[in-house]
Amino acid sequence: MLRAIIEEVLLFVLPFCLFAGYLVIKRRNPFDVEHWSRHAFRLAVAGLALVIGILAIEGFMTKRNRGAYEPPHMENGVLVPGRFR
Repeated sequence: MLRAIIEEVLLFVLPFCLFAGYLVIKRRNPFDVEHWSRHAFRLAVAGLALVIGILAIEGFMTKRNRGAYEPPHMENGVLVPGRFR
């Protein structure tokens, strides 16, 4: 669960990192607030759009199991892992 949250946070932060890289390439100070103030809203919207888009794509492309889930159990002294039937 933590991995999924970290992935989404990193996707949201990606536009901000790219803009900071752009500022560095243009030889401007990325820590100066005047460069960020005009673009912060657009970067936040781009980050949210990226997160929502990736979540939608993952939702459509994820493998779905239609059978019933059989939990792990012991069978003849051997642990049988859980599976879908």
